[in-house]
Amino acid sequence: MDAKQTHEVVRKAYAEAARKQACCCEKKASSCCEPKPYSVPDHPVPEAELGLSCGNPLAFGHIRPGDMVVDLGSGAGKDVFLAAQKVGPAGRAIGVDMTPEMLALAVRNAEKFAATTGLTNVEFRQGLIEALPVADGTADVVISNCVINLSPDKAQVFREVYRVLKSGGRMIVSDIVLNRELPAAVRENERLYSACLAGALLRDDYLQAIREAGFHQVELLSDQRREPKDAIDDPITSGAAEVLADAASSVTVLAVKD
Repeated sequence: MDAKQTHEVVRKAYAEAARKQACCCEKKASSCCEPKPYSVPDHPVPEAELGLSCGNPLAFGHIRPGDMVVDLGSGAGKDVFLAAQKVGPAGRAIGVDMTPEMLALAVRNAEKFAATTGLTNVEFRQGLIEALPVADGTADVVISNCVINLSPDKAQVFREVYRVLKSGGRMIVSDIVLNRELPAAVRENERLYSACLAGALLRDDYLQAIREAGFHQVELLSDQRREPKDAIDDPITSGAAEVLADAASSVTVLAVKD
């Protein structure tokens, strides 16, 4: 697939996930807000938890009051709302997503977030993570949760992150990396691309792409083998359990711009 085709495949998959969540919430189904993999207890907006993440980039203490945080592939807003609480009223949390259905869901969730917390420091913007709608040198922190592996040009994503960060800014991203090469048939499978597998990079290649973007301080904060059971409840990866066996890990990476 070329870049345009890849974006369309991913957009369709995540638009469907957004529509299912919206329908679930509108019908007040009991499954709508049940805990999902990698869920956060006491999340201010349980509806924002779609079970699509693979880690928690906010768990390592690198976000400070007053920071401006940008979330790549923000989905229904789960991590944007958590970041907004950490930065407080003096800070700002911006979510960037390319899928209109996800953005609509996030905007609706933002209303509940404001009503629940009293904070109005969140914003959602439509755009590609390879061409972020964010000005140069304005972000203190860039986060992402199981999204960069979906990009057809991961090196460009890391260059964009470097561009929008201030000097001394931090990138903290959770993502899926490969422990071994996957068969060609897997890499060409559209379903498994949307499942965060077919397009993932080998761990060393992923870290090298970050360094080549200009980051000099690159550190693995967590590195956990992803087991087949992790895919059972994930609405995108539920059909990929066998391929996950020993093939992939969930990592969280910290990188700092000089």
